[in-house]
Amino acid sequence: MITVPVRLSERAYDVLVGAGARHRLLEVVPVGAARAAVVTQEAVGVAVDTGVDQRVFVIDEGEEAKCLETVEDLCRRFARFGLTRADVVVAVGGGVVTDVAGFAAAVYHRGVAVIHVPTTLLGQVDAAIGGKTGVNLPEGKNLVGAFWQPVSVLCDTEVLATLPEREYRSGLGEIAKYHFLERDSSTPLADLDLDEKVARCVAIKAAVVEADEREETGRRATLNYGHTLAHALETSGRYDLRHGEAVAIGLCFAARLARRLGRVDDDRVADHDRVVLGYGLPTSVPPGHHPDDLVRLMARDKKALTGYTFALDGPKGVEVVAGVEREAVAATLAEVAS
Repeated sequence: MITVPVRLSERAYDVLVGAGARHRLLEVVPVGAARAAVVTQEAVGVAVDTGVDQRVFVIDEGEEAKCLETVEDLCRRFARFGLTRADVVVAVGGGVVTDVAGFAAAVYHRGVAVIHVPTTLLGQVDAAIGGKTGVNLPEGKNLVGAFWQPVSVLCDTEVLATLPEREYRSGLGEIAKYHFLERDSSTPLADLDLDEKVARCVAIKAAVVEADEREETGRRATLNYGHTLAHALETSGRYDLRHGEAVAIGLCFAARLARRLGRVDDDRVADHDRVVLGYGLPTSVPPGHHPDDLVRLMARDKKALTGYTFALDGPKGVEVVAGVEREAVAATLAEVAS
């Protein structure tokens, strides 16, 4: 078992990574908790034992479940269960579950402890780590949310063996992102086994979160590398893409945009394509896309400060770059069109 600490003063916690990590749940339930609300989805099929009076709360499948209606429904069911501020919410599932359950925990009684047991690769390397919770609006992804750190995260790599192939590949899109956020490692991310790879991604994210927990300096926004186009692709509803697949395309787009702005050279763009293709992920926008719609949606991304704002690679690594002109965005989008 690998332990990765997230050092956030009084909000510090450990992420446990390895086969069977979910069975350590009894050890991390807060002392004094009498009830546990286990939030999951029917398709997850992973049982957990909290060691206290627990009730399972099933939410709908798919990204559509990431909405305010789901949060309200959960909070009302928590109240009927008798959940108090001294109790705990346990999120068992992928990014949709940890985002929704984490947000519900953040707002119910103005804050109830939450433990994440991510059951997807994407959840283990990214979504369940760092305390960002939220739901979508019709106008965009994750526009309503809160910072609410878990008290523990249990990344049980054993459960990944049952994931559908495409769901597993979606997680690889986030791992591809971490190739370009990692600095000065003696062992490349690609050369690690699964447990070590998950732990390395968690450690990279933890370091960024520790430096900028609430996105006050711009450092944490670099974790959204590749996500501006990815969110536009997802929000448009026109494409059959999983999140990690959209991120993979977004990484290739961001590399080309950085080249257009003189931040990176052809070799660095080729590195992005090599990593993305190495994980069997797409590098271009699917056919039938509507470039004007995607350009418009990228301007509405919640991380936009003034005009077009992107996390872009450069001589000092990935940084937040504001004030990118629309013409550069549109021209780069044409480069990644099938």
